[in-house]
Amino acid sequence: MSNSQQISLSNRRRALVFANIMLSCIATTIMATALTTALPPIVADLHVTMQTGQWLTSGYSLAMGIVMPLTAFLITRFPTKPLYLAGAALFIVGSLVCVAPVPFAVIMVGRVIQACGNGLLMSMAQVVLMTIYPDNRGTIMGWYGLAVGVTPVIAPTLSGLMVDAFGWRSVFYLVIAVMAVSLAAACVVFGDVLETSRRSFDVLSFAVSVVAFGGVTLGVGNIGTTPFVSVSVLLPLALGVAASVWFVLLQLRRERPFLDVRILRDRGFALSVIGSMLLYFAMMGSSVMLPLYVQTIKGGSASMAGLVSLPGSLAMAVISPMAGRLYDRFGIRRLFLIGGVCLTASNLCMGVLPLSAPVWVAAAINVARSLAIGCLMMPLVTWGTTCAGEGRLADANALLTALRTIAGAIGQAVFVGMMTALAASAHAGGMGLAAADMHGLNLTFLAMGVCAVPLVVIPLACLRGDRTVR
Repeated sequence: MSNSQQISLSNRRRALVFANIMLSCIATTIMATALTTALPPIVADLHVTMQTGQWLTSGYSLAMGIVMPLTAFLITRFPTKPLYLAGAALFIVGSLVCVAPVPFAVIMVGRVIQACGNGLLMSMAQVVLMTIYPDNRGTIMGWYGLAVGVTPVIAPTLSGLMVDAFGWRSVFYLVIAVMAVSLAAACVVFGDVLETSRRSFDVLSFAVSVVAFGGVTLGVGNIGTTPFVSVSVLLPLALGVAASVWFVLLQLRRERPFLDVRILRDRGFALSVIGSMLLYFAMMGSSVMLPLYVQTIKGGSASMAGLVSLPGSLAMAVISPMAGRLYDRFGIRRLFLIGGVCLTASNLCMGVLPLSAPVWVAAAINVARSLAIGCLMMPLVTWGTTCAGEGRLADANALLTALRTIAGAIGQAVFVGMMTALAASAHAGGMGLAAADMHGLNLTFLAMGVCAVPLVVIPLACLRGDRTVR
């Protein structure tokens, strides 16, 4: 396709493309958090520790973060339809590897292949939707947020029921079936809707980005299992930070950068990136903590852990489309503030939750967390990419999604490690096992609450009086 050639879609065709994207995103997003509920039985079945097992989720996020910078190049280089089909096929192949009777290491490889397919599909979905619906991006991204926001919250409920009834591999079988239907439909409804141009692949920039994103996340993730002053922590951290600096310098010197980091100079885009990273840092950590609270501390089943998340899922289903319309009407500032307050408050409430509290209290607190996600997730993406400008949608989306995904992986690894260490320390000090686990969970959620405070400060201090954000 030439630089300017683009398919003009009818309203019916646009609706079919949107429906197909929603179906794909529901299937792929399930795998981002479904394994949090299934993690205890997976760990038991594969005979690995919880710290090792959590890499099935945090390693998935890490692989997605690494592949994100590559998607900006792929989207602007290759036609939309074959690239989208390739992403769907990769995801299915990775899922098939995971259901095979293989060791943990091979399943981990399957999760990485899944993540590569999901990363490509997620980046393409957002750019395609904002391209084919240029006049009401907030509303359409709100409905898209219903899939990528609600699904991770519903997934633990669905996963818990399926794990108890059919075993943990049933979750993968379900996703394979849904994704196969989506792939078949995409062959019919998709078109080459994004502009492409001939450009060479910057091998050096891609290699440096892999070391940068991977090194930082791996180093921080190892903090939970090894001392900070150790080779497994400091070496990847040092390599990651050094590679990050080198990557930025490379992009600033390139006339056509592999990933245009110059867009971070835009104040609105930079704030949207910071907000998204803080959201994912706290959100992905708490997504692991809640099932552990129900199953490990309260002694509930996987089904109960999923049902505790259900009220939050319903709240998310209501707020996500509404948040998109509110963004189109009022801008980002009010949504930013409401989301920041809800996320901070929900984490702090879990931080003071007593061991004797019934599980429905945690379910109620999770509703506030879900409202925060609905108010922040897609509106921040829409606002940030709009600030970046039309010609840089792919770069802005890839950069924002990569950084927030890496932040989520770091948050998940850090908070699981923090809870484990604090609980072990309390138990060693003479506290009972359940009380020690609750002590570790309380302090971990308090730390999450502190990390979420900037989400309240940013709209109050940085967006006040800014007419562009209302």
